This record gives sequence, structure tokens and C-alpha cells, in this order.
Amino acid sequence: MKPADVITLGCRLNLAEGERIRAMLAGETGLVVVNSCAVTAEAVRHTRQAIRRARREQPGARLLVTGCAADIEREQLSAMPEVDGLIANADKLDARAWNVPAAAPPVPSGHSRGFVAVQNGCDHACTFCVIPQGRGPSRSLTIAEVLQEVGRCMDFGAAEIVLTGVDVTSWGQDLPGKPQLGQLVLAILEEFPQLPRVRMSSLDGIEIDPLLFELFASEPRVMPHLHLSLQHGHDLILKRMKRRHSRRDAAELVDRLRQRRPDLAIGADLIAGFPTEDETMHAANLSIIEELDIVHGHIFPYSPRPGTPAARMPQVAAPVIKQRAADLRGRVIQRRERWLDSHIGKPLQVLAERDGTGHAPDFARVAVPDGAAPGAVVTVTPVAHEKGLLR
Repeated sequence: MKPADVITLGCRLNLAEGERIRAMLAGETGLVVVNSCAVTAEAVRHTRQAIRRARREQPGARLLVTGCAADIEREQLSAMPEVDGLIANADKLDARAWNVPAAAPPVPSGHSRGFVAVQNGCDHACTFCVIPQGRGPSRSLTIAEVLQEVGRCMDFGAAEIVLTGVDVTSWGQDLPGKPQLGQLVLAILEEFPQLPRVRMSSLDGIEIDPLLFELFASEPRVMPHLHLSLQHGHDLILKRMKRRHSRRDAAELVDRLRQRRPDLAIGADLIAGFPTEDETMHAANLSIIEELDIVHGHIFPYSPRPGTPAARMPQVAAPVIKQRAADLRGRVIQRRERWLDSHIGKPLQVLAERDGTGHAPDFARVAVPDGAAPGAVVTVTPVAHEKGLLR
């Protein structure tokens, strides 16, 4: 029978957890796990598609579903004939839930980048977000636990560590003394001087502490790539989302960082068609892409999620949401094209990955020379770009 297969959808935290599940299930056969996502209605649709596809491809396997959708969409997923069982999201890293030995050894991922989930859950109550229902309250790994995970990833060849979580900048607030994220990043850099790269996943800009700011601004091993959990460019919508930052807060943060580190690349999550959004608000969402020079954009068409306050607000028509999401994507593509143009003819230090591409420090995706070993940092001077890939 085939070895256990783990299919992961959604965020980088889910990717990190998927690797842990794969490690726990090493040696198991005849099992398919769908590690699901429920952040939007579209994500749930992709989860259902993945379940059906997995059943078609492995009709005789035992198919289990875990992840956020396994909690938030429990009744709907358990009713699917393809599904043999559900594992609660809170239990998915517990070997007992899978009936495997707790001491099951980890296996090499073979990835050039290691994803380390330093934090899980969320204590905030954004009006559009269902994830706290599937992830629970914020809880952090200790510094010692994170260092152990980083060391494990490096043992398996990772040359870049990506720190991930649901609300990464809340790391430490549940630990004794309430350490801040900057302290964790500094501890990693000091413990592993041979580690070439540390990259941060999505951050809440209003919670970036002074030490983390300084590391972003001046530490070459912290990659010049800041992905903001921004969500919108209009202050009234941000207020209705129950976000804790304003448009000005985001702009001032980016401006202060770029004064210190001009090569900083900005990414952002943006929601299109949030309830009550009018054309003026949509225009503000578009214009913040220009103001912050967002080149890594994650655009989410708003979809009402069960039990959230935003689902009870006046909704924007679905065709309008679709068009506004397309407008946002188009604007990001325009900024990204100009940004990629600026890389032409400049030597880049690229971390080679298994698929023949890699990423520059600012997360530009680059084709690497044939024969470049995954995990090696190679110098590439692009001469052109096509479909978002520097060549």
C-alpha cells in the first residue's frame, strides 16, 4: 500500500503543521490526510475539491480531514461520502489522535526553507474572521522550543527559517514575562550564526516591537520582506473590521523602515468588497497599493463566514466583489511588474529550491541555473522576467 499522504491547503502555519503530521505518520500506509483551510468560503470550496480529488486518486485509502475546516465546517465535511473521519484542529499535532507512537521520529522535508510555527490561535476579534473558532486563543512556543525546531530544520538542510503562526506578532504574550517577537528573532540569530536567512510571515504592523523593527531595519540575515496583515486601505472599513491600525499607521511604518532599508519589499493581505464598502472606499483600497508600493499582494474577495459580525452587516453584491478583487489584483500586478523591472541586470543572492526556482532576499521569485543544489544560495543576474519569474 502507498505511504501516508498529507495534502495541505491554506496558510504557512498549515504548511508547517502539515510537515509535522507527515513526520508523525511516517511508516503508516493506506492513509490520506487533508489538512484543510476555512479562512474564506473559497478556501472551504478548495478543501472539498481536494477531498473529492484525493478519493478519486486513492479509492481504497482511509481519508481523514483535519485543519480549520474540520472544526468550522464539521457537519458539512462529515456528511461528505468521501470522508472517513475528522481530526479536531486542536488535536492534529497529538500523535494519540492518529494512533501512532508519540516518539515517531521526524523525517527530512527536503525543503530549502523550514517553516517554524512559533505561535497558534488568536485573541483578537476581527469582525470578518472565523479562524479563532478553529484555532482557539493565542499560545506560544517558548524560546527553547523554537530553537529546537529551528535546529531540526537546519539538520534537514533548511537554509532559511520562516517564522509563522496565526498572529505571529502576539508571540510571547502568554509566556512568563511577556517577551516580544524581536527577542525571539534575536535569540535565533545568536544561537545559529551559521543560519543564512530568517524570514517573517504575515505580521500585524501595529504590534511590531522596537527590537523587531531594528532587526528588520539593520540585520542582513533578516530578509527585507515585510508582509502586513493590512486588510484594507480605508479607515472606516478598518474600524468596521475591528482592526487596530489605521491607514496612516501602516504608511508611517513602511516609510520609517524604508528610510533605513530601501530594498524592503512590501506584501499585504487585502480584502475586496467588505460589507458597506462603497466606491470611495474601494478607491482607497486601490490607492494604498500605490502608497505602500505593495508588490506581494494576497487579495481575498470577501465572503461571509459563519457566526462572524461582518456576516450580519449590509453585504456588497457578489459581482461587485468579484470585480473589485480583480481591480486590486490588477493594481498589484502593475506594481509588481515595475518592481521586477528594477531587478534586471542586478546580481541577486537566490536560495535554490527543488523546482528549479528560488527566492531572492526580497522574495522575488527567480529561475536558478541547472544543477543548483536545493538549499544552496547562488548568485543570479536576471535579464528578463515572465509571468512573475525573473530569468
